[in-house]
Amino acid sequence: MKKDITSIFKPHLVPKEVYKGGKNIPPTNTKIYKLSSNENPLGASPKAVAAMKAALDKIDIYPDQTDIRLCEALVKDFDGQLSADQFLCGNSGSEVIDMLLRAFINEGDEVIFSNPCFLPYAVFSRWYGAKQVDIPLLAPNYELNVEGILSAITEKTKIIFLTSPNNPTGTYIPKSVMDDFIARVPKNIVIVFDEVYRHFADAPDYVTALPYVLEGHNVIGLNSFSKTYGLAGQRIGYGYTTATIANYVRLIHKPFLLPLTSIEAAIGALNDTEFVEETVQTVLEGRKCIAKAFDELGIKYWPSQANFFIIDPPLPEMEFTDKMMEQGIMVRPVSQFGAPGKVRITIGDTEANEALVRAFHRIIP
Repeated sequence: MKKDITSIFKPHLVPKEVYKGGKNIPPTNTKIYKLSSNENPLGASPKAVAAMKAALDKIDIYPDQTDIRLCEALVKDFDGQLSADQFLCGNSGSEVIDMLLRAFINEGDEVIFSNPCFLPYAVFSRWYGAKQVDIPLLAPNYELNVEGILSAITEKTKIIFLTSPNNPTGTYIPKSVMDDFIARVPKNIVIVFDEVYRHFADAPDYVTALPYVLEGHNVIGLNSFSKTYGLAGQRIGYGYTTATIANYVRLIHKPFLLPLTSIEAAIGALNDTEFVEETVQTVLEGRKCIAKAFDELGIKYWPSQANFFIIDPPLPEMEFTDKMMEQGIMVRPVSQFGAPGKVRITIGDTEANEALVRAFHRIIP
């Protein structure tokens, strides 16, 4: 029998939907407000930019062989509650997701996630032959289906992805729900708790992964420097967990993984507390103003704990997206994230938010 190269292709790597990031601003002389990718409304941390520039005269040599310097900076950022060997750094939070899947997933294992959610949970797990088990968030408020997830667990379940605040819905998992869930999940399952928007959460019962990690649970707190610190272009993220899990995953950590400029930028950003505070204040104030405008305009939206809103647009999603673009506003349809018909809108600075509201007034039928 004649065979070709496709005969040795992995059967689970077949053409399917892939993750597509938000579009960049197109070349134009018109002012465009990019409210489609949840980027920092103030730009990048000045201390991060200065640290990165200072490192440019060293880019002819290899960077740090490990991520230890950044891990030590993270220890300080977490007020010494964790040790350096409890952190794992990578080129973006997405790469940390990939590392975790490579470390724990064999072909045929199961991964649980809850749509609408960050698409790479499904896309990346497919690379390793995992069975994807989607337990959708509960309508109408996008609440976690705790009983549905627990009943879906089998002997092949290896990883459960949770997100709080959730992308693209902006909703969160209350502490009481997390407490109950953690207590009921089998001890041989890893819970990846994606908290990349945690700085913007101000609900009194919001909780991060930290208390569960400190208690020794198999939880991994996933974080990114792309949002609060404004380093989306540097692609750097990290996770924190128990030393047992971190040291295991570190076995597949590539040497010289992080570019020197990314290491320096991240350390600089962690030292820029003023920028973090200004970013959070800008987002929280903008969130209130936009929610008020949505109420006045009669726009259906979901209360958000992140730096964006998900809405039911007043027009079909693609028509709405195109009309907003005509007004100089980039927004993100999120059918790909498991929210058909919905649109996600990033909170910008005051100027961008005011332009957004004017655009709504112009296009609402």
